Amino acid sequence: MKTYKLTAFEANGEKIIDESFHAENDEAAKAQGEKLLTEKNLLEKTHRCTSPSGKLLLFHP
Repeated sequence: MKTYKLTAFEANGEKIIDESFHAENDEAAKAQGEKLLTEKNLLEKTHRCTSPSGKLLLFHP
């Protein structure tokens, strides 16, 4: 499993979450990231999910 990073921010730049999680591949990580954001009601906040290689999987400005 690979380690992915999920970060979400307030409009003023303050970090709301900064979490790592494990997934089998990029597609699974994208789905898991969206699920975590939905559960925490952060889907409309500025967020990003990155792969171990630095690939941007999710981004919302």
